[in-house]
Amino acid sequence: MDTLEALILGLLQGLTEYLPVSSSGHLAIGSELLGVEAEENLIFTVAVHVATVLSTLVVLGHEILKIFTGSFRPLNSGGTGLNRLNEDQRYLLNIIVSMIPIGIVGILFKEQVESIFGSGLMVVGICLLLTAALLTFSYYARPRAKTRISVRDAFIIGVAQALAVLPGLSRSGSTIATGLILGNRKEQMAQFSFLMVIPPILGEALLDTIKAAKGGMAAAFGDLSVTSLVVGFLAAFISGVIACKWMIGIVKKGKLIYFAYYCLAVGLITLVSSFLK
Repeated sequence: MDTLEALILGLLQGLTEYLPVSSSGHLAIGSELLGVEAEENLIFTVAVHVATVLSTLVVLGHEILKIFTGSFRPLNSGGTGLNRLNEDQRYLLNIIVSMIPIGIVGILFKEQVESIFGSGLMVVGICLLLTAALLTFSYYARPRAKTRISVRDAFIIGVAQALAVLPGLSRSGSTIATGLILGNRKEQMAQFSFLMVIPPILGEALLDTIKAAKGGMAAAFGDLSVTSLVVGFLAAFISGVIACKWMIGIVKKGKLIYFAYYCLAVGLITLVSSFLK
């Protein structure tokens, strides 16, 4: 992987991690077009994913600090069960609950998921069409708005995140759309979607790093130079900051339908190209 390829793939990762168009799907398409095998550059994959996490911390750092410090405040007196939790404690609980489905998939079905990533672009095309359908449905659905994200909703949104391990099925698109369909407010869903993915991404990065260490660092780097690694990391981080801020505004304005059109077009093109190959 040369520096230009690292730059392109880093930009793709940073932008598409937050925009509801599937980062995994676009990385698969980009890698196919560039002739780059992600499995041969495992350290690069880890680096660009960590870069997107750092971009989330930059954009939402104030909210993260508020939730973290607020979770140490005393429980509400006079309440029972979940009603004893303050808003920050409840939010943190929802984040933890949302991680359960993706944790189950990661532990029990990791090998099956990895085999899907090597099955070609047809799966990517189909999943992009599913992303388009989900975004369209969430745009036209008009459920009654809720005041807060419930624990039940957090788990269902977590299921959507777990299904989005499929390449082409957008994680941010699936989680935000699912939350909106459940009746959660637009203002809540972008932030919750971006925060709930931090632990799974860091967990996956840790597992990949361990895998790289076991296989030898030379194999993990493949043909990747340090310069290409740094360029890819910075590209993912900077584009991630821009995309995260942009996406929060887009969700608040309810403009997800335009991404549905985009996913529909790219999905159809990907399917046609996979058939003609």
